[in-house]
Amino acid sequence: MAAFIAKQMVGNQLSAVKDAAGGGDGGDDGDDKEKAEEEERERQEAIREAEERRKEKHRKMEEEREKMRQDIRDKYNIKKKEEIVEAAPQEEPNPLMRKKKTPEELAAEAEQEELDDFTKLKNQIETQVNELKTQIEGKCVMQ
Repeated sequence: MAAFIAKQMVGNQLSAVKDAAGGGDGGDDGDDKEKAEEEERERQEAIREAEERRKEKHRKMEEEREKMRQDIRDKYNIKKKEEIVEAAPQEEPNPLMRKKKTPEELAAEAEQEELDDFTKLKNQIETQVNELKTQIEGKCVMQ
């Protein structure tokens, strides 16, 4: 599999060098793109298959190790440690141990607070202006 990937990479590098040197015929751009896409799909498929084989190999190795561990436990009458999930109940979050905020998060919070204060102030000023406007209109008489 590694040889196949290496051949693909060398082939791609050679075609890139030919194109850069002007060795390409220039008329088969559509065919070249299709061929390149097909090669890329094959390469991706090869990588995916290699990854699946690797995962399967490691899964089998871990199964064998666990079998050996169990044989040792049986031989020496050792009980397997169970993971205790309930032993650590959710504690109150410690404010000193919380995740630190990034500068972007802090800036966004500050901007949101400013918008809130600004909006409150703006609304307050608009209501005062409207009240003054109604008072002035009540005192002024147009002739």
